[in-house]
Amino acid sequence: MQEQVKNVLDQIRPHLQADGGDVQLVSVEDGIVKVKLQGACAGCPMSTMTLKNGIERILKQQIPEVKEVRAV
Repeated sequence: MQEQVKNVLDQIRPHLQADGGDVQLVSVEDGIVKVKLQGACAGCPMSTMTLKNGIERILKQQIPEVKEVRAV
């Protein structure tokens, strides 16, 4: 599943980079995906929305085994 998550994050990454941000995969355990938001995303007040409404939603759509995405 980790490889699937990496592939989806690679699809999302250009959208984040367009706004000066990025995302790094930290781990995938029991359906919980842990990521680190970087660049402009790290200090952005909208980062929670990006994480939940963007990254998590897309990962869950493409990989049904994903239960949650957490920022670390």
